[in-house]
Amino acid sequence: MIGVTENLRIVSDLLHSAATEAGRDPAGVRLLAVSKKQPVEKIREMAACGQRDFGENFVQEGVAKIEALADLDLTWHFIGHLQSNKTRIVAEYFDWVHTIDKLKTARRLSQQRPDDLPPLNVCLQVNVDDEDSKSGASPAAVPELAAACAELPGLRLRGLMCLPAIRDDFEDQRRPFAQLRELRDRVRQAGVEMDTLSMGMTADYRAAIFEYATIVRIGTALFGARNGKAG
Repeated sequence: MIGVTENLRIVSDLLHSAATEAGRDPAGVRLLAVSKKQPVEKIREMAACGQRDFGENFVQEGVAKIEALADLDLTWHFIGHLQSNKTRIVAEYFDWVHTIDKLKTARRLSQQRPDDLPPLNVCLQVNVDDEDSKSGASPAAVPELAAACAELPGLRLRGLMCLPAIRDDFEDQRRPFAQLRELRDRVRQAGVEMDTLSMGMTADYRAAIFEYATIVRIGTALFGARNGKAG
């Protein structure tokens, strides 16, 4: 069985090739290793190979890993649904939050971010396919939400994130990512700076890179399937 070290090499090569094919600088694509439900030992092994960005979906699990790996220089991203009663611990432990979809949540994170830490990097989650089963702000609500979040102390608004419906065809996969990119551009034109598009996973990373993803969230291709589920 191939280990995470070899998987990391393979995935890094795939992202590099996709960026080159898309006419982009591969350095502009950041790999976020989705480490939820993975043991600390695998994360440590991957970190030894140079991987620095790790994403967690569950607050308590993520905090436990952050504490266990405090000796390493890692960047921790919260990429799960954020309940209001968990904002304080996320603000205290994580470096990024990708799933802001309400101003109330952003305000809580801003107020609860410790003064001795740098601003918390945040992305707004957008429900690009208007799915009832998924969180995220509507595209129409994003410009106003972005403008408000950009003014909050303790936060640094970085960009937008999406988790579109599963599509198999490459061109179909590109459409929601193109929608997110165009939305980011409209927000920029309104005077709110953003530099991040967090989009694309194991099954659709290539389409996301072609639409200028800057952070690609990969789990399955790095760590293997979790209980038969891809990510």
